[in-house]
Amino acid sequence: MPRKEHHIVPNPDGGWDVKRENAKRSSGHYDTKKEAMDAGRRMSINQGTELIPHRKDGTIQNPDSHGNDPCPPKDKR
Repeated sequence: MPRKEHHIVPNPDGGWDVKRENAKRSSGHYDTKKEAMDAGRRMSINQGTELIPHRKDGTIQNPDSHGNDPCPPKDKR
């Protein structure tokens, strides 16, 4: 089952967006990355998704899982 994700991405017109994977529209637009991270984290916790923040250059920065990841990870013996 593919994981569900919320991405924090820079908006080309300024500010930051929270977007679900493969979404054409954002779930919210914010002036600062901190505001987008706070809102995205609430959405991610509520919906059990992976929160994936991006830097301005598009690279991924410290993802945070709120889904069904095994903790601790399953032993691969």
